[in-house]
Amino acid sequence: MPREFDNDVVVVGGAGHVGLPLAIALADRGASVVIYDLSETAVALINGGTVPFLEPGAEPMLRGALLAGRIRATTDAAVVGDARNIVVVIGTPVDDHLNPDPNAIPKALGACSQYLRDGQLLVLRSTVYPGVTALVERMIAGLGVDVPVAFCPERIAEHRAMTELFSLPQIVSARTSAGRERAAELFGLLTEQIVHLEPEEAELAKLFTNTWRYIKFAAANQFYMMANDRGLDFEKIRAGLTKDYPRASDMPGPGFAAGPCLFKDTMQLAAFSDNTFSLGHSAMLVNEGLPLYLVSRLEKRFDLANATVGILGMSFKAESDDIRSSLSYKLRRVLKFKAKGVLSTDPYVSEETDDTLLPLDLVLEKADILVIATPHPEYRDLRTDKPVVDVWNILGNGVLV
Repeated sequence: MPREFDNDVVVVGGAGHVGLPLAIALADRGASVVIYDLSETAVALINGGTVPFLEPGAEPMLRGALLAGRIRATTDAAVVGDARNIVVVIGTPVDDHLNPDPNAIPKALGACSQYLRDGQLLVLRSTVYPGVTALVERMIAGLGVDVPVAFCPERIAEHRAMTELFSLPQIVSARTSAGRERAAELFGLLTEQIVHLEPEEAELAKLFTNTWRYIKFAAANQFYMMANDRGLDFEKIRAGLTKDYPRASDMPGPGFAAGPCLFKDTMQLAAFSDNTFSLGHSAMLVNEGLPLYLVSRLEKRFDLANATVGILGMSFKAESDDIRSSLSYKLRRVLKFKAKGVLSTDPYVSEETDDTLLPLDLVLEKADILVIATPHPEYRDLRTDKPVVDVWNILGNGVLV
């Protein structure tokens, strides 16, 4: 009996940090997967066996799936009609006024809607504003096709995707039993741990997850500022209070809480609460204010207007080439107003992404003051007689300034 569909899965917007690891993982588990993306450059790289960004373990698995004929990438939207399962990894962005745009996914689906047909399953995978799943359900119903809609949020961390996709429980939600069963079957390829929620519950579960992390980072950053303002070593305090004390074991260290998810999702939750989420707004003020705090402290200690500052690390997290929403760039913008000069470097970010970056040795030579903005391991053995702002404490230098 011939197959009703040519492929098991098509991942829409699948060349990015969320979609590509998922596509590779599903192909590794035997599914036939097509990646649909608008970027011709990314599609060419993927078909050539190259992952367009850093994700440990992804590239060997991609090449294996390519050799087995279980994965390919294309810019042709028609492939949407050839897959039994359609996974959409386009999330809900926030605009310049921090308001979520709930129409982003329906707009993206509009380009593919003509290819939808009975018997398919549509899965929303990226973070969405609460109610977007229901909005998409209404859109699909208006097309007159029998396509259940599921929301199955991703919860992976960059650089851990190829481990966590197989180890973390998968949250599955859908309005109908058919949708739930189909979604559980699909993600059951990755793990036996399936958690069933209703769509609105799953939407909030994803936002709560990222916002909880953002709030914890804000608490640590606030504690850090309190201790540092009194000339005390926060890391020494944290090490002491967490030692063999399980109720404090999850207290993070200080540092820039950035990236494409935590801040954005906290603001989505704030909008969902009609801007009554005072705890979320307070966390934003603390985390987004940390670069300003560092500059303020530098101004008190140094003649900043006559000093060149070197920023070490521009990606939003260690060992990453991802600069999305990185607070290193906010720090650089502020310093350009305050300092005589600003230099920046990063061993992972390419010149194509940021052509202003300089080699580390040149920054070390020309800068008067250094700021470790991203805790890359390459900076752990840093040797210099120049002042170093090390909010991450990777050098163990304790009090900042």
